[in-house]
Amino acid sequence: MRAVLSSGSNMGDARAHLRAVVDEFVGEVVAKSSLYATAPWGKTDQPDFLNQSLIVEVDQTPRELLARCQRLEEEADRVRVERWGPRTLDVDIVFIDGYTSDDPELTVPHPRAHLRQFVLEPWLEMDPTAELNGSSIRELLDGLEDQGVRKL
Repeated sequence: MRAVLSSGSNMGDARAHLRAVVDEFVGEVVAKSSLYATAPWGKTDQPDFLNQSLIVEVDQTPRELLARCQRLEEEADRVRVERWGPRTLDVDIVFIDGYTSDDPELTVPHPRAHLRQFVLEPWLEMDPTAELNGSSIRELLDGLEDQGVRKL
């Protein structure tokens, strides 16, 4: 199963948290984006995030992949105190090739991916021909106002 993952961190050693995600998927990474610095989204009175995305090819079900992502968050001492608040690590499943779900625990494609520059920029870098919900990633990005995303 091929999936697009988006990781972000703005607490502790953000680079180390993102490296842990890459390390977890060694041997399964199809593409890895650059690091991006991103102004906070949703709740803006917090430090900028570091973001990175991966395209992975895993021999797991979507639920098993979700559990793996959640385990990485737990290992980084992720605490879910406030929505869109600061975090040590967030690992989202953005897209799974050929799979959709509207289950609240695993909604795929990610319901806000098309609105987030910090998701679309790295995805476009990794796969310039990618599409989401019938639109190219480039078209979706062109329709957004700048959200303070900077490639590092």
